[in-house]
Amino acid sequence: MEIFKELNTRGHEQIAFFNDAHSGLKGIVAIHNTTLGPALGGCRMWQYKNEEEAIIDVLRLSKGMTYKASIAGLNLGGGKAVIIGDAKKDKTEKLFRSFGRFVEGLGGRYITAEDVGTNIHDMENVKIETSYVTGIAKSLGGSGDPSPVTAFGVYMGMKASVKEQLNTSSLEGLKISVQGLGHVGTHLVDYLTKDGAKVYVTDIDKSRINSIVDKYKCIAVEPDDILNEEVDIYAPCALGATVNKISIPQLNCKIIAGAANNVLENPLSDSELLVKKGILYAPDYVINAGGLINVANELEGYNKEKAFTQAEKIYDTLMGIFKRAKTESITTNKAAALQAEDRIKKISTLKSFYLPYKKTFKIRND
Repeated sequence: MEIFKELNTRGHEQIAFFNDAHSGLKGIVAIHNTTLGPALGGCRMWQYKNEEEAIIDVLRLSKGMTYKASIAGLNLGGGKAVIIGDAKKDKTEKLFRSFGRFVEGLGGRYITAEDVGTNIHDMENVKIETSYVTGIAKSLGGSGDPSPVTAFGVYMGMKASVKEQLNTSSLEGLKISVQGLGHVGTHLVDYLTKDGAKVYVTDIDKSRINSIVDKYKCIAVEPDDILNEEVDIYAPCALGATVNKISIPQLNCKIIAGAANNVLENPLSDSELLVKKGILYAPDYVINAGGLINVANELEGYNKEKAFTQAEKIYDTLMGIFKRAKTESITTNKAAALQAEDRIKKISTLKSFYLPYKKTFKIRND
């Protein structure tokens, strides 16, 4: 892999590698764009097959965060971190404190949070070493678990999608498949069943399926069969790239609207294939922005009502994207990207002149 070529191709500003043999930390932080503000993005812990796979993942995810922050109207840039390791076996206080010290060393250019494989407790350990962390426990002044706001944003995005594609304002009676029953997927199922939707669920963890089916009276589906299920909405809520040239022919839905990041394996070609098949795609970084909105609120002093109000606006944002896609005869994915890029370009002109500022980061004494 040619690192600088990858950075130039994807438009990245910086990539940082962290290594600490004492704690076992092997981490990477990618900062994509900081035009709108410091880069904010979660820290993912995953057992990657190799280092190149980890690099590609952190570059893809960080670019998505730039677009997500921009289109959500936040004054933040896009970044992401990955820690190479098994989240079930390799976690220690020392590892996350070590990661926190490296984040502190970036001087505020990157703010971390929880993501796949990490949780609030891990972020508490990170916070011991740096203030550049959000998504922490309420007891420490944070907002706690962001998944309820993420799920609410996806729920509102689904309502916009059915309005556009099915010309209805209600989810009642609609068939919706939810792939992935983690925190977000579970909260989403709660919203959908309360709205009267017929919900099909799956997860690689069968105990999660059984728990959700018992609680919400959903219909269980085997993981390998979820794409073939005849539904109105397919909601991917686990890892990304489930929609690709191989899986698209199998899809039996009218809408794709879920909480997962990087749903399309190849955004350009896959979005075109979806259009040809008549499937409406709600761009992932638009519909799942509720989590980012929630943790971003911590930076200004958390207000739960404000976070939900901002997440509710995902409905209007998506309706605007759908309209632009139709007007300009482009895919919804392209329309979303243009909308995000438009804001970044406009704000960048504000920084064409020098403005004195006061450094706010603290000097450590240890």
